[in-house]
Amino acid sequence: MKAPVMRPKTHQTLKPPSWLCMALEGRAVFEWGSYLAAWPLLKNAARGDGHPVLVLPGLGAGDRSTYPIRRYLDRLGYATYKWDQGLNFGPREHVIKGLVEKVRQMQFEHDQKISIVGWSLGGAMANALALRMPERIRSVVTLGSPLTGHPKGTNAWRIFELVSGFRHDDPRLMELVAGQPSVPTTSIMSKTDGIVNWRMSLAPDHHMAENIEVSATHLGMGANAAVLWAMADRLAQKEGEWKPFNKKATAFHSLLFRDPHTFRLADLIAP
Repeated sequence: MKAPVMRPKTHQTLKPPSWLCMALEGRAVFEWGSYLAAWPLLKNAARGDGHPVLVLPGLGAGDRSTYPIRRYLDRLGYATYKWDQGLNFGPREHVIKGLVEKVRQMQFEHDQKISIVGWSLGGAMANALALRMPERIRSVVTLGSPLTGHPKGTNAWRIFELVSGFRHDDPRLMELVAGQPSVPTTSIMSKTDGIVNWRMSLAPDHHMAENIEVSATHLGMGANAAVLWAMADRLAQKEGEWKPFNKKATAFHSLLFRDPHTFRLADLIAP
């Protein structure tokens, strides 16, 4: 019997993750704790080709939060870069200018396109950069990022308004992420994300975009072994030869990686 397909809700009906999903964010402690334990396995992931990768943190977080990601990608052979703008308080004008200059500088120094990995809000900002600078960006990987939908579909929208200076319904925010991908884009997301409604993390239906569902918390994605493995696989593809992630390549893949449009028990607790 074929599993039923989940249809994304429109942005008008999106709600923040449930209180149960929020409570399950406590699992992040174990994800961070298992980072070193999973290291011997993670070292066997696809190796990089040395191209530059910019890593962007989530709302209210800074470069310290992305250290595990950057350390891992360094070990796989990439030239990783911090975002170097302190804590992420949203797409303020000086932040956007700084990111644009950072992308240009990295491409100039390495004489090749760069990839961007963005966690949560950082992923939405990575997506916005790719939409406006496709000639400089090779690929984008987002982790639990609010890519579409109404901003009130997160449990952090009040904090976002407080620190960013934007209202949740500011049309400028929608303009930043509006458009079809012109570079390979991978959204890694979890239906039990306690901060961002998983439907907001769905990449657009496009031949250069894909969604990979994992079992993870929002706060632990940057140290989750399945997330890091999938991220390494995506970044390792040769430029111009992008193919969708094979979730059924091995029994290992089938167990850890899923199609978010397929119904499972996690849908019962997700809004």
